[in-house]
Amino acid sequence: MRFGFDIDDTLINLREYAFELYQRKLGREVAIDLFHALDRVEIHELFGMSDKEGSDMWNSVLDELYYTDCPTYPGAVELLQQLDREGHEIFYITARPAKHGENTKAWLKQQGFPVHDDRFYCGMKDAEKVHIIEDLQLDYYFDDKPAVVDTLSHGSLKVMVKDQSYNRHVELPRIKQWADLQELIQKELK
Repeated sequence: MRFGFDIDDTLINLREYAFELYQRKLGREVAIDLFHALDRVEIHELFGMSDKEGSDMWNSVLDELYYTDCPTYPGAVELLQQLDREGHEIFYITARPAKHGENTKAWLKQQGFPVHDDRFYCGMKDAEKVHIIEDLQLDYYFDDKPAVVDTLSHGSLKVMVKDQSYNRHVELPRIKQWADLQELIQKELK
């Protein structure tokens, strides 16, 4: 089978890591329940920033976010390793800026994710991401972003959304824990 995965906030907990980093950098404590109640991807409003200020802040800390200690979601690495061992094809499709492609691949490999260079796609806008996903003729695709998953819910592709506060309105199968997916896949393969 062919599995496609977004990276940020699907396999790794980037937003919450950014939230903690912003608190340290800005010297401000913000309650975690406010973070978990956000109904949009961007986190800057919790720190009183405008969209422009938030974008500038995000861009100023990208290397620190992408390549340091951002945690993977529990079970994500192990699940993808198992899929790889079983002979399934794993594709990574991320809208991270293209200039971060090689470093992102290296970081994923350091974390233990099974990455094949010819199955790694980086540096596209959401609309382009949808076309890549469709062209790959995946069996399953996993993402957190409503703008992506909403446009993919047709055809034979099974789309699943990684549960986040900003995508609860999306009516697709939802992954809260990566162990949940392992059970779903085993049922499908029987």
